[in-house]
Amino acid sequence: MRGDLVRKLIAQALSAGLAMLAFVVLALTDATFWGLGLAVAALAATGWQRRVRPQADSVAETMLLAAGVLVGYARHLDAGFDPALAATALVLLGLVLLVGPLRAAGDREIRTANLPVRDWSPLLAAELPAALLMLLALVAGAAAASLPAWVALATALLVGTAAAAVALDLARRRFRPAANGGPVGRALRRHRPEFLLYFSAPPGSEYQVTMWLPYLERLGRPFLVMLREPELLPTVAAATTAPVAYCPTLPAMDEALVPSLRVAFYVNHGAKNGHCVRFTQLTHVQLHHGDSDKAPSANPMSGIFDRIFVAGQAAVDRYARAGVHLPAEKFVLVGRPQVEGIEVRRGAVTAATPTVLYTPTWTGHHADANYCSLPVAETLLRDLLARGATVILRAHPYTTQNPTSARQLARLHELLAADRGRTGRAHVFGAAASRELTLTECVNRSDALVSDVSGVISDYLYSGKPYAVTDMLDLRDRFPADFPLAASGYVLRRDMSNGDEVLDRLLGDDPLAEARWATRTRYLGDFPAESYAEGFLAAARRELESGGGVPTPRAAGATVSPTG
Repeated sequence: MRGDLVRKLIAQALSAGLAMLAFVVLALTDATFWGLGLAVAALAATGWQRRVRPQADSVAETMLLAAGVLVGYARHLDAGFDPALAATALVLLGLVLLVGPLRAAGDREIRTANLPVRDWSPLLAAELPAALLMLLALVAGAAAASLPAWVALATALLVGTAAAAVALDLARRRFRPAANGGPVGRALRRHRPEFLLYFSAPPGSEYQVTMWLPYLERLGRPFLVMLREPELLPTVAAATTAPVAYCPTLPAMDEALVPSLRVAFYVNHGAKNGHCVRFTQLTHVQLHHGDSDKAPSANPMSGIFDRIFVAGQAAVDRYARAGVHLPAEKFVLVGRPQVEGIEVRRGAVTAATPTVLYTPTWTGHHADANYCSLPVAETLLRDLLARGATVILRAHPYTTQNPTSARQLARLHELLAADRGRTGRAHVFGAAASRELTLTECVNRSDALVSDVSGVISDYLYSGKPYAVTDMLDLRDRFPADFPLAASGYVLRRDMSNGDEVLDRLLGDDPLAEARWATRTRYLGDFPAESYAEGFLAAARRELESGGGVPTPRAAGATVSPTG
């Protein structure tokens, strides 16, 4: 994303620029206090750089800062050669050179949460870069205060001892692995998980997995969540009591995939899914993280899974319409359990001051999947406000990763804030809509929806309330054919030229009300409202009962059996 790239470039420039400036001031001038202050600022910039670029190589900047701080320290002491300061320099040199490789080695080890296992080396290895920056800041503070050099040496030795312990333990694991596996593997064998939820995605995508955790927990069986990106571990672990394991490598996966496992569930088509699908003794089930008419919802990569759980017949038809021909027995209709809390209401909007939920999606990775209506959203919101509507604006989590979309969204927030101050209408936007309220709560508070092509429409369809869809591809008459959910909604043209007509129907007589009920069954299945989620739970239990076996890697070139 362009926003991420800008942040990374700024972080790199600040880190390198401040490090160079601090070194020049400390080495070539007498402004030692200013130089030490710049060094601390450079250390803070390096820390920020590692947050936005976790794998950034900042050895050169750190070495430059360490040299500058030591020069400043020596100048402040002004006592000639100081053996303690020289020893501190050697320890710092070793740490600067070793911290990066130790972090990389630690990143190749499993890290876990919610599992009774003590595995300190990977955790310490991950924190060593931050510890080094803190150490340098403390040494700079000791230099500024003209403390004896042994103070800096003692502090450096503490960090150096921890790094040496980590290095020894990681080396032992590499060259003398335990015959019965590592501590994580042993703990998982004691836990005996029957299935796993496998997840690989960029940071910020955690909603894809957290939406499924409550329903997997309802199965009442021990399970494991396996992650492939370390940044996801804290958020996902906080959303469940089940063990969560970050497995960075294929050998780490081999250790975590214990013999008790029978089924693997997936929630997207991430590129690393194939790392787990290779285990042929598991039944592999794709759940998806939403049901929509977007092109990715009929991904040909679904064919690698043994089962594809879909909400309704519309999802099966979507694959066929996209030319993705899969065996019928792969598909299992399970409904969309996340909608069970949505309140159902029939009939046209009767509120004098209706509440409209607006859910713009993001721009997507490719131009042909850019359904985002933010460029024309100001016109839409002004039309809604002119009709006295209260607006709930809930944007896609990826929206702010695009600087242009972020600016457009900020403008909409300003517009709603100004109207709220002027009229007192309780518009909801920003964190109040995206974090403080769930999507279900937003749906239940609203009388109608305006959305781009996204899974929100399918969820909203369960409520029976009217919705409008934006045609940002400007397909006009072809739009409902390519995106069938639009046929039961009101289509807003890209230029918003039919905005008044659409809003009259959406908030007025709603002539498509009956058509929506037929669409609702086709998209979301025909499950009793009082036990709607049982469709998914029963299907998942069947897979658990029929699956099983010792996980073994799929042989190269092997294909998935059509019957799973």
